[in-house]
Amino acid sequence: MTVVALSTNERTWWITLAVGLVVALVVWGLLEALRRSVLEVQRAVDEVWTMGKRLAQNTATSHLLATTKARGGELLEELEQHRTPRAGKEP
Repeated sequence: MTVVALSTNERTWWITLAVGLVVALVVWGLLEALRRSVLEVQRAVDEVWTMGKRLAQNTATSHLLATTKARGGELLEELEQHRTPRAGKEP
């Protein structure tokens, strides 16, 4: 029976390769976790962006509300004038 003894130099290389493999796997795992976090943040940002655009569409003409209110008041006054019979005239 032949006993294969590894030299100290070979053993060191095997240990180095094993440690390198472990480090590579840990780095891969961390990068995968980072990638998933980035995708989650991107989804959330897209939702916020979409809601912001919808809000902008809904409020694009809100500056016209004051004018609309004033014109509505004027219209109401004119309608009241037409509704009330004038003095001396019969409807």
